[in-house]
Amino acid sequence: MTSTLVRQHVPHPPHPSSPSAAAPRARDWAEIQERMLVPLYEAVYERLEVGAGTRLLGLGCGSGLALLMAAARGAAVCGVDPDEERLELARERLPARPGTRPDARPGSPEVAARLVRLGDGGLADALKGTGFTVVTAFEPLSAIGPGGGGPSGPGDALAGRLAAAAALAEPGSPVVLAGWGPPERCATSTVLRVGARLADPMCSPARWRPCGRDDLEHLAQRAGLRPDGSGRVACPFGYADMDSAVRGLLSTGLFDAAERATDPTQVRKEIAEALHPYRRQDGTVWMENVLRYLVARV
Repeated sequence: MTSTLVRQHVPHPPHPSSPSAAAPRARDWAEIQERMLVPLYEAVYERLEVGAGTRLLGLGCGSGLALLMAAARGAAVCGVDPDEERLELARERLPARPGTRPDARPGSPEVAARLVRLGDGGLADALKGTGFTVVTAFEPLSAIGPGGGGPSGPGDALAGRLAAAAALAEPGSPVVLAGWGPPERCATSTVLRVGARLADPMCSPARWRPCGRDDLEHLAQRAGLRPDGSGRVACPFGYADMDSAVRGLLSTGLFDAAERATDPTQVRKEIAEALHPYRRQDGTVWMENVLRYLVARV
């Protein structure tokens, strides 16, 4: 199993500022929430025939589940994420092998888990010389929202991030973006709106907004990529109980702005109230969702 993990400084919904809160949130993501996206990972890997010979770069790799699934198919994987706590959990899943050369190319027999912390130099400096054949950005995109077209708006930041990753890929390689499906087909959207309603408007980049029909295509084009097909995947969010549901959703970071604007206790209470219609008689929580992905080409 081959892998590389890199810490990347990119725009991302921040976790609560308290250091004591970051690790439990990262663990909740790894143990509760991340698995909800497994149908998305599987659908994309099947479509792109990810396997031996694939050199995959995962943007926003989180705690590494998508990388682990790709590695199980025989791919050489590299992951970047701005959250150090999540990266530490990814390192537990994809441990380094002693004696790996720091300049070894992903996919070579010398690489097991090349762990690189990315500083301010950017992707190109940390991963120079690598020729990826697949790039994924699996974290569901919310709409860019007001101000996204400005010179420093979140839309430009995302496009720049994708363009930097595409520059490390071989010509013609697929770059996969993911987003929420139509709100009427995403039960979780009613809960995520709680965070948008409670959040301070000044924190809009961290607020959730439904993804527009063509947002993925527009983002790909701004990054200099050529859209080349798309798909939809059913990704139900299922939780053992109400507490797990609340913790899982909080771990996404989409409620952090709401917690800063109000207080964590109030946010948890309102999330639980919004989840009530999806609670079953046995105490489990189940929400049907449809996610959309776009395949673009370098």
